[in-house]
Amino acid sequence: MRDRITFKCSECGEENYIGTRNKKKHTERMVIKKYCPKCNKKTEHKEKK
Repeated sequence: MRDRITFKCSECGEENYIGTRNKKKHTERMVIKKYCPKCNKKTEHKEKK
């Protein structure tokens, strides 16, 4: 089953993106590089707790 997850900017803490993942296949937290409009640059976005 795919669960919805929220991605949070690691620099400013803004929640910018929503995605899905299969928690049975990928047990660790996801980290992606995406554009943050508040920081005005590409930053790491980590899965929110």
